[in-house]
Order: sequence, then structure tokens, then C-alpha cells
Amino acid sequence: MLFREVALVEEQHGERMIGPHPWPRVIRLVRYVAAHWLHRTAGYSRTGVLTRDRHTCAYCGRHATTVDHVLPQSRGGGTTWLNAVAACAPCNHRKANRTPAEAGLRLHLTPYAPTRAQLAAI
Repeated sequence: MLFREVALVEEQHGERMIGPHPWPRVIRLVRYVAAHWLHRTAGYSRTGVLTRDRHTCAYCGRHATTVDHVLPQSRGGGTTWLNAVAACAPCNHRKANRTPAEAGLRLHLTPYAPTRAQLAAI
């Protein structure tokens, strides 16, 4: 913040320096910087999918411990937010390498790509 001139050193700590700036004891915010990074799509992760779906199986509603690809990877489905849902182990094994329709399963939620702020709020 000091290097971007978003904050200024109001009270310094002795003679120590951080590059050209004194070591701060008290800083003053000069302008507000909006954290736009919170509103970008979060990076895909297994933990993120489980968090987004609140550890609830997308097929039966029980506690989910695994991540399932709606369109299996072997059939061209990617590892993306829109192709992954949380699933319990029995439903994941039942679906196996098939689509939900082929396995006789109904998807109870629509996968979406959450923002970092949405994942942090859950």
C-alpha cells in the first residue's frame, strides 16, 4: 500500500526502512481501494465444489464427500465449475461413467461458477 501510494506513514518505527519508506507504526489510508478480486470467479477446486454445494449430494441430498463430473471426463466433460457437483459415494459409484440420465439419477441443483466472495460467505 505504501509503494502504490494508497497509504502514508503517519508515525514511523525508529530508523528502520522498507525500501524508500520508513517502517510504519501507524499508517493512514489515502484512498479506498475496492477489492475487485473478490468478485471474480473462484479458481476450480474439489474443496470449492463441496463448499459451493454445501457438502450435499446433488443426486439424493445426503452428505457428500466426493466430486462427480456430470458429463464424464472420458466423454469429453471437463473439470470445470459447470461440470462438477458434490456427490455421496453411493451415488457417485452408481452413476459411474454415465450421464445422470443414463444412470437413472436426477440432478437436484444446477452447477454454477461461484465468485470468491460467494465461497467465503458459505
